[in-house]
Amino acid sequence: MQVIRAVGREAAAKKYDLLSAMMAHGLAGDKHRQRLVLRLMALITTRYNWQRDELTIGQREIARLWCVDERTVKREMAKLRALGWIEVKQHGARGRVSVLGLNLERILLDTKQEWPNIGPDFVERVGGKPSEPTSNVVPLHRPEPMPAQGLWAEARARLATEDPALFDAWFAGLIEAERNEICLTLFAPSRFHANYVQTHLVERLRIAVQRCDGRINKVQIIGP
Repeated sequence: MQVIRAVGREAAAKKYDLLSAMMAHGLAGDKHRQRLVLRLMALITTRYNWQRDELTIGQREIARLWCVDERTVKREMAKLRALGWIEVKQHGARGRVSVLGLNLERILLDTKQEWPNIGPDFVERVGGKPSEPTSNVVPLHRPEPMPAQGLWAEARARLATEDPALFDAWFAGLIEAERNEICLTLFAPSRFHANYVQTHLVERLRIAVQRCDGRINKVQIIGP
């Protein structure tokens, strides 16, 4: 899968591809998902800076755009953050509005199941080659998949479905080391493996785990 970078000569087409994927995903969901996706698309088309990956707009302005109250805005934006579709790049301070960004890779992953509804040409065009940072770096020793139970087993299943190659290379060898109310600690087979996952892939892990248990908001990787 290619991460959409809406810059260059094909920028316009890439933007439409992302919005098309979101549209198909929303239409395939229930009324709540449809409304959430539509609201995000409204923010993207009216206020998102594609080149800088910045969405800067206050809750009052969002409420006016969505025709809702600010409590609804807080609730819906929290859902989008939990999905991993939007991220806080800079927290607002002294009355300033927070700067948000889009996790385009996460959006594409979550909408991938609905791509065939658009057409095989779309699947071929957007599917492309993997864009993960595994293209140039591979584990020193590929670990055998480790058995898991409970939360980590459920999260592993999600990760394996999203990207089997990435799962085999980096997630299959992780085992649960410790868990408390808000944090899941995973043990990697080597220090290099732990450092790489913590640096490049921990957000992917966090989102998968949080979708299985919303109380978990942190994942950390340790090694021998």
